[in-house]
Amino acid sequence: MARFEVKLPKMGESVAEATITSWLKNVGDTVELDEAIVEIATDKVDSEVPSEVEGTVTELLFEVDDVVNVGDTIAIIETLGENDEINKDLISLENTEEITTTEKQVEKIVEPMAIDKVSTSGKFYSPLVRNIAEKEGISMEELETIIGTGKDNRVTKNDILAYIKGDRSTEKHTKNIEATHTNQSKVEKAAPSKIVMPVSVNGKDEVIEMTRMGKLIAHHMVESVQTSAHVQSFIEVDVTNIVKWRNNIKDQFYAREGEKITYTPIFMQAVAKAIKDFPMINIAVDGDKIIKRGNINLGMAAALADGNLIVPVIKNADQLNLIGMTKAVNNMADKARKGQLKPDDIQGGTYTVTNVGSFGSVFGTPIINQPQVAILALGAVRKVPAVIETSEGDFIGIRHKMFISHSYDHRVVNGALGGMFIKSIKENLEAWDVNTKF
Repeated sequence: MARFEVKLPKMGESVAEATITSWLKNVGDTVELDEAIVEIATDKVDSEVPSEVEGTVTELLFEVDDVVNVGDTIAIIETLGENDEINKDLISLENTEEITTTEKQVEKIVEPMAIDKVSTSGKFYSPLVRNIAEKEGISMEELETIIGTGKDNRVTKNDILAYIKGDRSTEKHTKNIEATHTNQSKVEKAAPSKIVMPVSVNGKDEVIEMTRMGKLIAHHMVESVQTSAHVQSFIEVDVTNIVKWRNNIKDQFYAREGEKITYTPIFMQAVAKAIKDFPMINIAVDGDKIIKRGNINLGMAAALADGNLIVPVIKNADQLNLIGMTKAVNNMADKARKGQLKPDDIQGGTYTVTNVGSFGSVFGTPIINQPQVAILALGAVRKVPAVIETSEGDFIGIRHKMFISHSYDHRVVNGALGGMFIKSIKENLEAWDVNTKF
């Protein structure tokens, strides 16, 4: 028999954790290869985690509503097979010079150790760690001295193996623990306390609990503002030619392609072209390093029925023609409305576009979608009186115009780059030919 650790998979570059919403399997249940065992939710998408093996569920390590970090073990499945990870690790240890076979055998025979799942101090030990501790003659008292590097300071397999191969001095590890606790206390004392202002509630008020996704989005937005130095640039764009062109071809487009064409794919194409001209908008910040993205993957913020937002991603947007972009936009919007987005659909975005104009807003100041460094807001298209310059002089006419708003991270994007970028988008849109073929 072998134990397989089911880990929370990576679901996107900016997704570090997920919430367990429902266990689809219980302890003792059999599970097939690729069968879903748990439902999870992030601030971007709800999904299922399939099993990578066949076997029997022996442990569920988290409860419903627990928040789990990417890479954490969430369940244990017992499988039939020769490749037992625990036995391989122990065999490897038995071949090391630091541990003598005779000593281990004596400890196993004379003083077999029973390691509890949870110690008296409240520490949790996984089946793998307990198995290694028992076979290596490590008592519960000694196990308690090992510094854990896992979630909530849990002792991982690597922690106990490093302890066995290294100096198994209880005194040394106890001093390390005391030093760690002292440093943690200093950090906690130094950290400013969060002041929560009390809110009074009277009899006519209704108290509404925030949704799980709402809480995660709120946290993500606050974190983004605290991370990036937000600054905005605005520019007005004359889209009269685009409006006329769409009105003329929309029926023909639908008849031929089976897709409704909106302004969005046209705008997304203009953004992708501008990014190719100004690639330093398509970056991310990693500490003191700048990561220049090789692909142009456009996030498309979409509103859900419950009022929350989700950002599906159009991969390699610069490689799509207008028909391809239209189909990609419509497909992602449809999947978002139906709640059918998969983790891959919301991964890998390098720049985000949000359409605040769909709700009538003239312009907005959107918050950057970390770890990206910029986001564009599309305002409502409106008929407005405008000065029209001609060779015969200026006159007033009715034009279709809109504002686009560009929020960018002033740590790495200066005002010149931020302004030139949206000026490029303006030029791309205003140069639209009313005779364009599709």
